[in-house]
Amino acid sequence: MEQLYTIPVNEAFDADTECPICAMRKALEDGAIDFTMGPSYMEDDVRMETDRIGFCGNHIKLMYQNQNRLGLGLMLLTHMERTTKDLKKLSESGKSAGGLFKKKETSAVKEYIDRLESSCYICNRINRIFDRYIATVFYLYQKDPGFVQKFKSSKGFCISHYGLLYEEAAKELSGSKAEEFRRMLNQVYLDNMQRVRDDLEWFTDKFDYRYVNEPWKNSKDALIRSALKMNSVVVEEKK
Repeated sequence: MEQLYTIPVNEAFDADTECPICAMRKALEDGAIDFTMGPSYMEDDVRMETDRIGFCGNHIKLMYQNQNRLGLGLMLLTHMERTTKDLKKLSESGKSAGGLFKKKETSAVKEYIDRLESSCYICNRINRIFDRYIATVFYLYQKDPGFVQKFKSSKGFCISHYGLLYEEAAKELSGSKAEEFRRMLNQVYLDNMQRVRDDLEWFTDKFDYRYVNEPWKNSKDALIRSALKMNSVVVEEKK
């Protein structure tokens, strides 16, 4: 199955980015939002799922920015009606979700809300394919020498996705191959973190009067790149 995803994975590693894994996930996110806000929101199976699962706060914001206000309004309306109906029923039942070994009972209402707040239709669509993308990274590492070179010459990864690749290596590769991959991953990650760290230091130095007439070098966007490296987020400058 991993062969199906070699094109988007290669495209992410071809891109000029501080974390190709973030680029993969962003592409999946954009696609999931476009799908959800397109004609599909009127399909019964999609609406049944969005009514039941809902959306996380981050994806509500991104869907609002999509400009299909009617589509978002209709999805939120039926999701709101479903949620209110469920909570009314649970609150009137007076049931708790406590078990024999629990010191403190949890109400069915609280359990329902906790489950709802940890679910998101968009996140689910992303994660179903994102896992295959990660498996494809290891598939290409074993099958395509050209990809290995792309990996080595990449700009590294954010902390989160460095950790993900480090951990998944033991699951996707044999013992010696996993260690080999981790050595290469560590080299790529640490070298590029040092590069961004040096750019960030120069960025801060530029606010010192002693360096005001010095060139910016590669540091003008160091703050943005550092945010991606450390927090896996793209920070957009105010216009």
